[in-house]
Amino acid sequence: MNPPPSPATGMHERRKFLRVREIFEQACELIAPFFARENRWGNATLDHLAYRVVRENYPELSFEEVHVLVIASRRVYAELDAENRVPGS
Repeated sequence: MNPPPSPATGMHERRKFLRVREIFEQACELIAPFFARENRWGNATLDHLAYRVVRENYPELSFEEVHVLVIASRRVYAELDAENRVPGS
């Protein structure tokens, strides 16, 4: 079953995980410390703790939504970290 057309364009909404889009910025800030280089344990990120924090704060999300949120947050953090790193250091 297709979702109803959006009022603005009359086109069907193709995006998934709309709830994840709504909470992304807030959740990203919440779990960003788990991806920081200084918080790694044995040079491994603490993604498993990020999953736990997201599940505790957003119990209405499905496992798939939690996974999408954590993976997307990790990508954003990695991109921002790479941009902020000083060349040659």
